[in-house]
Amino acid sequence: MSALCHTLGSITQSVWNALFHQTPDYGSDVDIVYYDPDLSVAKEAATQEKIAQQLAGNQYTIDVKNEARVHLWYAQRFGKTITPYQSTEDAISTWPTTATALGVYIDENARLQAFAPYGLNDLFMGIVRPNKKLITAAVYQAKAHKWQQKWPDLTVVDW
Repeated sequence: MSALCHTLGSITQSVWNALFHQTPDYGSDVDIVYYDPDLSVAKEAATQEKIAQQLAGNQYTIDVKNEARVHLWYAQRFGKTITPYQSTEDAISTWPTTATALGVYIDENARLQAFAPYGLNDLFMGIVRPNKKLITAAVYQAKAHKWQQKWPDLTVVDW
């Protein structure tokens, strides 16, 4: 996968907006993840700033994360220690739902590619199903509840 990968906000929410007849910008944010062995906060901040400048003027909230650094803060935020991710794909495969475990990127031949370890059916069917690889029931239920408030017609599968 390439260094940058647009994820949840720019893909999943766009599909849900189309499925449930919302405007394209409804509820949208853009999560950009990448993998860089440089674990410094300064490097991640510089990358965030560079991307923010490139996307200045857009109406979306941009969140940029180096997936190589996640293990450094995950326990403090979620109460669970994790092993370092080995790649962007490794990180995406642990994301909280099958519909949101998705990344897109431009390959070396300038073609749009997708990485969807659990397929795309749940995304396009509006199904929120837990990916129990990493998250807890509480994290899943909070996310599912938040999304169902925005898109009431989502089908949320119990933990």
